[in-house]
Amino acid sequence: MPTRRDFLAVAAAGSMIVARAKGRARSIQDVIDICIEAAAVEPWESTVDTVKVGDPSQEVRGIATTFLATYEVIWKAIRQGANLIITHEPTFYNHLDETDWLARDPVYAAKWKLLDEYGMVIWRYHDYWHARDPDGIAIGVLRHLGWEGYAQPGNPQICEVPAMPLSRLALFMKRRFGAQRVRVMGAPELTCSKVALLVGAVGGRTQIEAVRGVDALVVGEVREWETTEYIRDGVYNEQPRGLIVVGHALSEEPGMRYLAEWLSPRVPEVKVRHIPAGDPFRYI
Repeated sequence: MPTRRDFLAVAAAGSMIVARAKGRARSIQDVIDICIEAAAVEPWESTVDTVKVGDPSQEVRGIATTFLATYEVIWKAIRQGANLIITHEPTFYNHLDETDWLARDPVYAAKWKLLDEYGMVIWRYHDYWHARDPDGIAIGVLRHLGWEGYAQPGNPQICEVPAMPLSRLALFMKRRFGAQRVRVMGAPELTCSKVALLVGAVGGRTQIEAVRGVDALVVGEVREWETTEYIRDGVYNEQPRGLIVVGHALSEEPGMRYLAEWLSPRVPEVKVRHIPAGDPFRYI
């Protein structure tokens, strides 16, 4: 296995060549600032979009975007010469990335050691990417589905599509998101022409409020005692709706892939790649 010295030597050499060609070097903090400014909102103190690991003042050698900075994603980023990982979700298993409770945990220790050994920086881009107008994740998902022309003006999460049965819509989502399976509620023959795309985990109340005005709701994940029960009760009250659960990771990954495409021309001297975290589950 190549050592840290091997990777850093190659990365540094490549970075020097690029810097000389462009006449300047860019710091990781510069990249972070570009992303925050794109949201065009006032910075807020309570955001989770903070540096989780590493020194952002160092020169950026390469950037990897991902839904989630798993150990595997980190290792792939290192091998590709990146020293900045932009993740959408937490790195250390809780929303605020609090680590005091993990101080003696061997899984946490191994992940931290890998990041520290290779001088990696992880920055979370969640709140500001969603706050961007239009929402960066939503636009990435629309592009991935080929539904840009179906989205309502000013509301990319609601799409008016050619009518199709729920069974066909579910199969389309399964294939497009690369899911091993999707979970579906509603009659297979239910006609769907107005669809809400609430990927990720926006919460039961938001999902329920959205599903009232559409034929089907596509989500990343649900609490089974919230949205699912509302859908089930609606069936018995002659208010049928469809629900398709794709999985949190798979549903938002296209939004972080789009980030790589969006960011590349803004930092042309740096290689930006997307590394998918993938579906964490297997099904039996």
